[in-house]
Amino acid sequence: MMLKTRVPFLLWLLILTGLSVQAQPAQTSYQVVVAPDKLDWTYKTGENVKFTVQVLHLGNLVPHVEVMYEIGPEKMTPTIRETKKATEGKLTIDGGTLKTPGFLRCIATITIDGTRYRGLATAGFEPQKIEPTVSNPSDFDAFWDKAKNELAQIPIQPTMTLLPERCTETVNVYHVSLENAPKGSKIYGILCMPKKPGKYPALLRVPGAGVRGYYGDVGNAAKGMITLEIGIHGIPVTMEAGVYNDIRYGSLSGYPAYNLDSPDRFYYKRVYLGCLRANDFLTSLPEFDGTNLAVTGGSQGGALSIVTAGLDKRVKWLGAFYPALSDVTGYLHGRAGGWPHYFDKNNKEYNNYSQKLNTVGYYDVVNFARRITVPGHYMWGFNDETCPPTSMYAAYNVISAPKQLTLFQDTGHWTYPEERAQMGDWLLKRLKGE
Repeated sequence: MMLKTRVPFLLWLLILTGLSVQAQPAQTSYQVVVAPDKLDWTYKTGENVKFTVQVLHLGNLVPHVEVMYEIGPEKMTPTIRETKKATEGKLTIDGGTLKTPGFLRCIATITIDGTRYRGLATAGFEPQKIEPTVSNPSDFDAFWDKAKNELAQIPIQPTMTLLPERCTETVNVYHVSLENAPKGSKIYGILCMPKKPGKYPALLRVPGAGVRGYYGDVGNAAKGMITLEIGIHGIPVTMEAGVYNDIRYGSLSGYPAYNLDSPDRFYYKRVYLGCLRANDFLTSLPEFDGTNLAVTGGSQGGALSIVTAGLDKRVKWLGAFYPALSDVTGYLHGRAGGWPHYFDKNNKEYNNYSQKLNTVGYYDVVNFARRITVPGHYMWGFNDETCPPTSMYAAYNVISAPKQLTLFQDTGHWTYPEERAQMGDWLLKRLKGE
């Protein structure tokens, strides 16, 4: 992004949270509101769920409107497809049940004056019992120990360029580059440091999917911590927006699948190691307090938060919103798999080969979640169509370390402001020992 471009406050808010996620959907004059008949949206297997569909216009029920709805396990072919008239603007639908742990989704649509409106709700059936499908390679730890040893042989060689236009009265802001593995590659980010001399805790912010610039977490630095917000693509993070657009639709289009047939050459190997390299840098700073280090992010960043905590024992806490890259093989077992949906109906023919299946075992979030030993706070919703809740629970359920899951069931791949506030407070209190 351009350094001096005026950016709407909401966009800056999302940037400062480090989530890089979709914003909360905008309201329209017509709304299709779908909800299960239990307040917590959660059922026992074999228990029937009823979905209520309400069609609202300016807050009032709309009579005599046709509602098309489909019901089935999330991300899978619907088992029910029907159209009914909501005589009084409201329908109650028998959604059936699931006999095994998972999620059942109802999607309802209407068309008014040529415009289509859509709503959905997702019922969870004993999600705490969902088990992963992805393999756990016997040499997983040896693979990553070797990779970390290779990284350790490469000097960090940090460069820090002050960005005066981003500094405040209490915080200095720097554009940082670090040497990464393989040798010759780099990791870039925005470092925010309190100006007041002292020792401070550190927070690593890891990014959601995409190619973009970053502004840095000035807000938390002003509260008395060192923050580093990184990009993952080995390119500077202070360029003009047009440059990132060119790269996003050019050389890095489809990057999550690059070299998926090779564990050593897969795109995310350098990314995962880049997160560790960021921690190498943070913990080397003389201003770091020597102990308190946390990592946080959403979506791809939620995945990277779990990966980093699973690989790096210097991390003391993690905060993850809707982690991607979780149990990606779910589709091969008749249920939803995690983003980027390597094995769904659109990609299965291209990716369902032994070499690629072998690679995902070394990179799936589930296998890093197994190795987490520190407290974590996790947040997501049942209506997420990008990172299906089935896949996220598959990772969460194998975590044996202290963990806290805060659900906002009606959210999709976005967050309410109070979610971000809760996560921020949780991290701040632990990092500062409050």
